[in-house]
Amino acid sequence: MTEPLLRTRDLVVSFQTDGAPVRAVNRVSFEVAKGEVLAIVGESGSGKTVSSRAMIGLLPRTARIEGSAKIDGAELIGLRGEAMRAVRGDRIAMVFQEPSTALDPVRTIGWQISEALRAHRRMTRRQAMARAVELLELVGIADAARRARSYPHQLSGGQKQRAMIAMAISCDPEVIIADEPTTALDVTVQAQILDLLRDLRERLGTAIILITHNMGVVADLADRVAVMLQGELVEQGSADDVFARPTHPYTKHLLSSVPYLGRERPASMNTPAPPVAAETVLSVKDLKVFFPGRIASPPVQAIDGVSLELRRHEILALVGESGSGKTTLGRCAVGLLAPTEGELEVLGKPLAPLKGRELRALRRRLGFVFQDPAASLNPRMSVGVCVAEPMVVHGEGTAASRRARVDELLDAVELPLEFASRYPHELSGGQRQRVSLARALALGPELLVADEPTSALDVSVQARVLEVFVRLQHQMGFACLFITHDLAVVDLLADRIAVMKSGRLVELGSRIDVLRNPQAQYTKDLIAAVPLPDPVAQRARRGLRGA
Repeated sequence: MTEPLLRTRDLVVSFQTDGAPVRAVNRVSFEVAKGEVLAIVGESGSGKTVSSRAMIGLLPRTARIEGSAKIDGAELIGLRGEAMRAVRGDRIAMVFQEPSTALDPVRTIGWQISEALRAHRRMTRRQAMARAVELLELVGIADAARRARSYPHQLSGGQKQRAMIAMAISCDPEVIIADEPTTALDVTVQAQILDLLRDLRERLGTAIILITHNMGVVADLADRVAVMLQGELVEQGSADDVFARPTHPYTKHLLSSVPYLGRERPASMNTPAPPVAAETVLSVKDLKVFFPGRIASPPVQAIDGVSLELRRHEILALVGESGSGKTTLGRCAVGLLAPTEGELEVLGKPLAPLKGRELRALRRRLGFVFQDPAASLNPRMSVGVCVAEPMVVHGEGTAASRRARVDELLDAVELPLEFASRYPHELSGGQRQRVSLARALALGPELLVADEPTSALDVSVQARVLEVFVRLQHQMGFACLFITHDLAVVDLLADRIAVMKSGRLVELGSRIDVLRNPQAQYTKDLIAAVPLPDPVAQRARRGLRGA
């Protein structure tokens, strides 16, 4: 390895609390050379993100940082004001895990990217905006000039993540800290983003610290892997060595939990198929959804003539690229969005005419897991209050029974009971996602719409949460519309699969038929783009894809 570009030594991060200080990172040391990719993996709350944010001064004032972090020999710990701003964004850039909270909701995407350019480069507004459009094209956003004038809420989760990556690479930084950069991306766009990051490394010599739970992404991109557990670095080595010859028990457990596309389902995930004559819970016929365009612009069609049915006890996976209409369809199913045309029946009732008390009574029987838990959980409410909120709104139970139900749900999603008194900002991204899942199950729904419910979970926790999810779904018998881009999770979970592209349904069938014998070319492309959690096999696949 060449001389390190970025080096940390005995990094310690602790947070002051009302009780004793909490140590989040304990004497962590690692280094990254120019043009190298270091993947930091580990479960939620292991200190991956905290250790990286500590280097660039993005921790709250309650954080106490000890140790050293240097770039090209220049110390970063202790830098303040202009000295830190000269480094952050220019020499070291960060792709944040949750773009919805990192992007300014009152500024357009193009304005936010051009702001970063003008802060570090001598550019006029027009030059910066033109470069912002180029960057959006570079990260695979269609119609980049129009999207540059859009606000964050007008973009899908994957599009917002790509905009964040465009902002991070805008100044050609020496180091990119990529915190779950592909979490919200479908596999085809994920492959493009990984190719983009690989190109930056090769063309500019950019060093990349990749924080992720996706072991397929690690196998595809990383040169070396560092494994963290409870704030400590427990294993470190080349990607080939860590995958083929892990030494620490936690690393072995992590790798054994990785879902593989095509792997046989474990016994814990094998549940009886839904009865053929089971009641139809969701019926969609010729559904069309249009969103109004800008002044003098035509409406944008998000869904174009989709028809499908979902039965009780069944899990129907809805897959497709970002912006394909998956989330829009899910929101229509629970009455959060009104369709423009077509028929939509939920639990045997047409949804369109329901208003007021009738609609509220129907929603008592529905659940929704939102894609971005940081934006959907009330920051002023404790976790316990957030989980109990649906029961309070619908007048379910007494205060004591609600507290007992909250404890039961937190235990089901494998969160400590003391988390009930914490607030969302005190939890990691994966922990917040589990809170969101617990809240959706609070009322025992008959129809659950889960929008990327495992996207923020590390693989070991994801495996357990999926087992819990399948067990609860089998016990409670609810139907589930499972929206995801992770085909390996779909292979573990789904009874049937619906594939969407550009608002249309391109393939619908059983899990075996769609994943083992796909008919649509788009489905074949999706499956071919799934990274394998094996560096050797993934390099061979990447070579074939390039050829």
